[in-house]
Amino acid sequence: MELIASFKVNHLKLLPGLYVSRKDKVGEETVTTFDLRFTAPNIEPVMDVPAVHTIEHLGATFLRNSRLKDEVVYFGPMGCRTGFYFIIAGDYSSEAVFPLVEEMIRFIIDFEGDIPGATPEQCGNYQDQNLDMAKYYARNYLQALAHRRFVYP
Repeated sequence: MELIASFKVNHLKLLPGLYVSRKDKVGEETVTTFDLRFTAPNIEPVMDVPAVHTIEHLGATFLRNSRLKDEVVYFGPMGCRTGFYFIIAGDYSSEAVFPLVEEMIRFIIDFEGDIPGATPEQCGNYQDQNLDMAKYYARNYLQALAHRRFVYP
């Protein structure tokens, strides 16, 4: 079998950043998948599961209420727990979505109150949340975004 695109990226050189992971055609539409790499794979510890869950809830809520809400297909964690995938309908570059991603991260950092969707009726593991750690990872990622790493090494 052929390796999928994400397995062809050299994770030993990959640093936190905002990368176009792939672009796919679905009918006439282009769908862009972004790699929001929060930590350096195989160098930094993987992200805490409850914090990842909180970032997922907050990030998805923010994006699905953003100016591009009608193009948002998916926002969720990578299995390796080093970042998130953001999938959007349209042919986008990292530079084009950078302001939206930065705004989402600031939303997470500034968030106070109950996590959206974190009730037993709304989530299959609603108690597995950690807002303080989510903010910690978001602050670190915001610093990484300042380096504007947009192209895979």
